[in-house]
Amino acid sequence: MKTGSTLLMTAGAATVGTNLIAADGSSQGYHAYGSDVIKIGLIGCGGRGIGAATQALNTTSGPVELVAMGDLFADRLQGAVRGIKSEHGDKFKVTKETQFVGFDAYKGVLAQDLDLVILATPPGFRPLHFEAAINAGKHVFAEKPVAVDAPGVRRFLAANEKAKASGLAVQVGLQRHHEPCYQQIIKQCQDGAIGDIVLARAYWNNDGVWVRPRDPKQTELEYQCRNWYYFNWLCGDHINEQHIHNIDVINWLMNDYPVEAQGQGGRQVRTEKQYGEIYDHHFVEFTYKSGTKLLSQCRHQRNTWSSVSEFAHGSKGYADLSGGKIYDVKGQLAWESEDHNHDGWQQEHHDLFHALRAGERPNEGDYGAKSTMTALFGRMATYTGKMLTWEQALNSDVVLCDVDSLTSFEQEPPVKANEEGFYPVPTPGVDISKHV
Repeated sequence: MKTGSTLLMTAGAATVGTNLIAADGSSQGYHAYGSDVIKIGLIGCGGRGIGAATQALNTTSGPVELVAMGDLFADRLQGAVRGIKSEHGDKFKVTKETQFVGFDAYKGVLAQDLDLVILATPPGFRPLHFEAAINAGKHVFAEKPVAVDAPGVRRFLAANEKAKASGLAVQVGLQRHHEPCYQQIIKQCQDGAIGDIVLARAYWNNDGVWVRPRDPKQTELEYQCRNWYYFNWLCGDHINEQHIHNIDVINWLMNDYPVEAQGQGGRQVRTEKQYGEIYDHHFVEFTYKSGTKLLSQCRHQRNTWSSVSEFAHGSKGYADLSGGKIYDVKGQLAWESEDHNHDGWQQEHHDLFHALRAGERPNEGDYGAKSTMTALFGRMATYTGKMLTWEQALNSDVVLCDVDSLTSFEQEPPVKANEEGFYPVPTPGVDISKHV
């Protein structure tokens, strides 16, 4: 399914050719799978991993089998085994020998005879796992975001160049690109329906997500990996893990990425120890090179205004992008999408497997990485309180964790609590070099 987005088509165009050489030296041609079985593996067996694997097995363009699974935790893996098997028992071909646990579980999965791997671990591990998957000659579905720091983004982009040269498909879980409602309204706006775009707004405001309590038997590293959402080396803060979706929509609309950012944020409500080190609110003003401003807002605070949405304002009217509606300068409805189905999570898998069977090699890696970088750009702005440029952010050498070196829960994590059990929280204007 085409999106009508120049950004998508230029950043994600597949290299055309045959008998290409994969990054590991193996021959990787543009085989059209047709009615052949497409064998998949799953790395990361939490809720999103279970969902993505199930959606892949739901596809109807031809047979798909799940043949290998891996996770950091045995209980998470077994929960996923039960969940996926109960839904797709006939397509579940994972054996005890193809189940892998631990920091090196990804190596076991990638060593199996499979065509495509789903990467759904906490995003701090995504650059490592993506690079390994491409080097192993596998097509990839990578959940968003694809990194938690600028070096991780650059590592992902470098591996994606290998993917394109090797004829490997790469899809990123920014599913709005696969929803007709968004496709139609983005095209309308890019074709001039609201005139020159001067302002955009994007929101992910709600109550927040789960918290996993500490077990006294856990080491500090295991606790952080279990409660990963609240540690930047694993999650990147909720501006990166959730709000990336809304930011990505505006990047798509603008067919560009911001050149400047400044913002503010902090912890006003979620101040307890279990919330780790991340903020509970961010507000960022992004500026694109055209001069268009994006007002970006995300908040995890109960009993406040809740909205997950995007809007664009132009010289001829404004667009409710998430609602699929365009209004003229008088506020009258001028256009509405014919399709309000927002099941992009399933559609992105239908599109990917259909493309593979047709011999196509879609690649969403570049824009997935750069929209991740935009979210991180915003985090850098709120954490430092500085006006930053895209070049400063993208070229940052701050590495939040050397995940390649992790092999055991007995190791020390990159961030530690003080004697009272509280983790260090970024303070604008202080320790700026730690954040950008």
